[in-house]
Order: sequence, then structure tokens, then C-alpha cells
Amino acid sequence: MNKEIVIIGSGFSALAASCYLSKAGNRVTIFEKNLSIGGRARQLQKNGFTFDIGPTWYWMPDVFERFFADFGKRPEDYYTLEKLNPAYCVYFGKDDYITIEDTLEKICLAFEKEEPGSSKKLLKFIDNAQNNYEVAIKDLVYRPGVSPFELVTPVTLKKIGQFFSTIKKDVRKEFKNDRLATILEFPVLFLGAKPDNTPSFYSFMNYADFGIGTFHPKKGMYQVILAMEKLAKSLGVTIKTDSPIEKIEVTQSSATSVVSNGKTYKADIVLSGADYHHTETLLDAKYVQYSKQYWENKVFAPSSLLFYAGFNKKLKNVTHHTLFFDVDFDTHAKAIYDDPKWPENPLFYASFPSITDNNAAPENHEAGIFLIPLAPGLEDTNELRAAYFDKIVNRFEALTSQSVKKNIIFKESFCVKDFINDYNSYKGNAYGMANTLLQTAFLRPKLKSKKVNNLYFTGQLTVPGPGVPPSLISGKLVSELIKKHHSN
Repeated sequence: MNKEIVIIGSGFSALAASCYLSKAGNRVTIFEKNLSIGGRARQLQKNGFTFDIGPTWYWMPDVFERFFADFGKRPEDYYTLEKLNPAYCVYFGKDDYITIEDTLEKICLAFEKEEPGSSKKLLKFIDNAQNNYEVAIKDLVYRPGVSPFELVTPVTLKKIGQFFSTIKKDVRKEFKNDRLATILEFPVLFLGAKPDNTPSFYSFMNYADFGIGTFHPKKGMYQVILAMEKLAKSLGVTIKTDSPIEKIEVTQSSATSVVSNGKTYKADIVLSGADYHHTETLLDAKYVQYSKQYWENKVFAPSSLLFYAGFNKKLKNVTHHTLFFDVDFDTHAKAIYDDPKWPENPLFYASFPSITDNNAAPENHEAGIFLIPLAPGLEDTNELRAAYFDKIVNRFEALTSQSVKKNIIFKESFCVKDFINDYNSYKGNAYGMANTLLQTAFLRPKLKSKKVNNLYFTGQLTVPGPGVPPSLISGKLVSELIKKHHSN
């Protein structure tokens, strides 16, 4: 192709696209506004502790393998992957939890112990989820969201009904035990929407969970970013950090350059892996595709209140990934989607990577990451952050029967304001736009601008959607679209 391509942002999708486009013979330069690369997947290092600031779950390893294979590489060329056992545990009350182990056979035993007869239903459910996974990966998610006809294949026509029912309906129809149903509904939260607003077809996330399993890259998820950086640089990609884009210059409906730190950089093609809404604010008004009203009417995935805490002892009764579902899920979900406000009694998630990985904390110490899902756009103050840290730590101590407050050496927080400041994230959302029925595939914001001939987008606000594996796929999809439109 031999084009000068500017990429805005250095998250998973932008890095993936940079590799494909550089391999195709282009001169690719990435501009990252922050001091370190990775977008939401940056790292915090403090007092000998290492935390992944963003994603902490490594699911769908086949997507990572497929990405690296496109360049004759394997993930193990760059980082060491460990399958977690247990994958995670879910608390429902004091000393009351269900552990999800590393094989479907073991998970069936856990289900059977909870509700006799449920393992047969589970096997049937996961069999369908596996079939959906194969259809999704082979037939759907690697399509660019240009036309509704992308969804129409002989295989998907047989599953059309699964786009008009929901995960919650399907799960609750088969599983009367609320605890088991909640565990089966949990994986679609990675898609940014409630189970009662997520098409049944997305049960493929349950196969990713129970069928394939949960993994951990040694030294953390940031190792994947470093691997992609190494690959990109080996292909000739240039990366500029501390380089926010201030303007995308357009002449006669074609982007001609970008302005960063007051300096102009010529471009034949501009690709943004930054927040879609923010990117359009860098254009003159006549080149903006999506109005303020458009974004306000969309269902966004939650924001999050995150804490990164260092403990001066090892913790008990927790696993690498631990979910706290001891309060009502629907009440918390309403506070995110229906009546946006700070939840009175929040569900929360905690990750303790140092249980698996001694690189995460000094010896006999524990690294803890705590996450509360929140509605985007909420008021965010230091007082609210402190109050909610006390809420969840008090519950954590009671549920896991241990005292930990006095063992906290330090804590850092990250919330709505930080998502806006660090990532220009629309209303401070953490995961992009939810994958609801009306926000799936061709109904999502487009990879290619309708108003600027050579402006493209990638990442979790466009196709295929939120999450790390979809971001890798998004980078591939947009690079193929660019090659298709600019092959000369």
C-alpha cells in the first residue's frame, strides 16, 4: 500500500491494527496521549507491587493465538500463560461461596452439589454455548459491520431466534437455583449489558468461561501489550507517547494531517483507536457523523470505581479472581442502567494476582484490585471514593472472615474522572458501548467514517464490541477495510 498512516491511541485495537497495516507495507506512526502505551490496559507499579490498571481477565486464548499467528508468532514467544485453577469463586454470603474450577467436569460437580440434577442441564447449555462460540468466531465477529447481510449465513439463520430472546430468559428457564443462574449470567457482564438485555446468542461467553477457561499471563495482562509493542516495532511501527492529538485536519472530505503538541504531521490515512466520540470532537463540525443526541441515546457499558491496594500479609479465603454477589444483582443493575446513581449496596469484584504470580507483590504480601461497576457520568469525588472503599472492605472482611484494614500499606483509586482525563472516555465509561440487540454488528458505530474518505475507527465503541479479544479483532477488521479501500 505504501501509505503514511497515523493511528491515534495505543490500546489493544490500535496496536493490532498497526501491526497489520505495517506488515502491508505502510509507514505507521502511533500517537499516544499518555506517558505509557496500552490505553486502558496500563500498569501501576508502587512499593514493589504491580497492578494491571485495566483488564485482568484473559479469556478466549484462541483469539490471541490467531492474532500472533497472522505474523508467524505465538503468544508463548512473548509471555507465559497459566490456566487458573480455580478460575474464580463467587461469594453469596459469609463463608458461603461456589468455586468454579478449571474443567467442565469439575464445574458440573459443583453445580450438582448445589442443585441435584443441574449438571445435565449445564452440559446441554454449554453444548449450545460452544456451538454459538464456533459460529461467532468463524462466521460473525470477524466481519466488519458494514451490512446487515453479514449476519445472514446458513448457520446463523438456524439461530435467528437466539437474537430475540435473552441470556436471562434462557438461563432462568432451565436453572431455578438463583446462585447457579447468577453464575451463568455473569460472563455477559463483560459485554457491558445486563443479562436481560443481551441476546441469547451471546451465551458463547459461557463456553469461553466454562469450556475454555480463565488464564493469567505471568507478570500480568500488560505483558500482552508489551508483546504487541515488540511485534509492532519489529514490523517498523513508530510509537510516540506523551503526544495527544489536538486536531484532525480535513480538506475536501479527506484527512490530510493531524496536529500533536502544536506540530503538524501529514497523513494519507488516519485511524483512531481512541474514544470514538472524542475523536469526532477533533474534526470540524461538518465532518462529524454522530450527533450529541446519538451518543446520549446509546446504552453504554458501566464505568467503574477501582482500588489498587497493597497488603502486608497474605489473604485467606479468596482466589485470584473473586466475585462478591452477596447483595441483590437487579438493584445494583438498576443503579447503572435504569436510574443512574451510586448503588447503596454494590456488587464488587476483587482480583489478587499475587496468589498466582509472585511478580505482583513482595514476598508474604498481597496485591488486591477491587472493582465496583457504576453508571457512566456519575459525580466522582474523593469523599465518595473513600466511603465506598470502606463499604466494600467492611463487607470483604465479614464475608471472608478476616481482618485486613490494618494491613493495607497503601491504596490508589481510579474512577469516572480518571477515565475521562486519561482516556477521553465518553462519560467516563470503562468498557465502551454495550452489546445489546440494537447495538450489535452493523448497528454499532462504523469502522469507516461516512464523511471523511480516509478516516477510520477501531476499538470497543465500534465492531465487534467491548473486551480485549474483540479489540484485537477490531484492529484486524479495520486494517482489512483500509487495505480494501486504499489498495492503490
